[in-house]
Amino acid sequence: MVSLLTVAGIAVAVFVGFNIGGSSTGVAFGPAVGSRLVRKATAGVLFVGFGFLGAWTVGRNVIATMSSSIVPAAQFTPVASVGVLFFTGASLLISNLYGVPASTSMTAVGAIVGLGLASGTLNQALMFVIVSAWIVAPLVSLAIGLVVGRYLYPYLDRYVAFTKFDLHFVQIDRSGTIPRPYLNKNASPQDVVGSLSVVLIGCYMAFSAGASNAANAVAPLVGEGGALTVDQGVLLAVVAFGLGSFTIARRTLETVGDDITELPILASLIVSVVGGTVITILSYLGIPASLAVSTTSAIIGLGWGRASRAATLSELATPTPERSELDVATGALVTSRAEEAPASPTIGDIARHEEPAEGSEAVPDVPDIGAEGPADLDERSLFDPAAAKRIVTMWVLTPSLAVAVSYPVFAVLL
Repeated sequence: MVSLLTVAGIAVAVFVGFNIGGSSTGVAFGPAVGSRLVRKATAGVLFVGFGFLGAWTVGRNVIATMSSSIVPAAQFTPVASVGVLFFTGASLLISNLYGVPASTSMTAVGAIVGLGLASGTLNQALMFVIVSAWIVAPLVSLAIGLVVGRYLYPYLDRYVAFTKFDLHFVQIDRSGTIPRPYLNKNASPQDVVGSLSVVLIGCYMAFSAGASNAANAVAPLVGEGGALTVDQGVLLAVVAFGLGSFTIARRTLETVGDDITELPILASLIVSVVGGTVITILSYLGIPASLAVSTTSAIIGLGWGRASRAATLSELATPTPERSELDVATGALVTSRAEEAPASPTIGDIARHEEPAEGSEAVPDVPDIGAEGPADLDERSLFDPAAAKRIVTMWVLTPSLAVAVSYPVFAVLL
């Protein structure tokens, strides 16, 4: 029986890691693949490589927390391990059916909390720290996005350009005996710098995903008397990530542009850096947290910040009918004093092979805060409040359900 449960636990862990790899690869390398900087196979290789690096280094701290600190390692019997992984995998399935990305980290912790409550071994002090981090991390990401969007984004957008290549950025010359790679002849020096930035940030996101998500797949199987050692757990998680990266991630990479059409490439890179950095720091501290939650919070903050540039702080505090107003509840900019200019190229434009809106050859000056109209602030650049509410609801609901459902199950089994 123990042997069969161990096999079942490993199978469920692979299923969880498979789904994580499939979704995270698209998030990390969607911009790079959509703009023809790397191919899908290359994206899979890069994700697995940097995901392994993140899991093998920083990710160990998260595995240690989830495998032995929230509840003692001895509580992870074969039955309990399979149960925790089952509830984690079920949450992924439910969220996928509703088209909403659930927080795997939060749901996995919720299942472990159910185990701790049923066995009376929950480390309440540590859970207070973890839940506090779950509250603070999105707020920090939101605040950083707000500041960048209001004060820095126009200057970055002024000088940073992303070119849509008809051919891939790196070409292969097969005319000789040995294939020789070379850069696309249409790439300017600025394109080279921008393209390398997109790929490097994708690698950074893969590192963060490996650091935070490896524990979600294998933590219950690791520990004293567990089925796997930490090293074996990391390797199993990365292999599962790879299975997802080279299979279902191909579809994710194709559709990620349509899923986040409203987000310009520059904005996607900014939120990736913000969200990835917040989660890498928490992972280093051994705190399991959601990369999706922090990244989405940065998106909301960046959208609000960009929209708020149409008014000064004093004007925002005292809105009047005579000028543009920022709807704080939705992040929408309401104005009647200027026509909207074309937005900067979006990931959706590139993924669908559409040419971005043409802009002026001259580098425009950045208007002062309160003096500019909604120039690049069309509604596609801001977040959808209805979608945000649905996502946040699922983030709160799935870990809560994991606790509510796992507690009675473990209370009966233990």
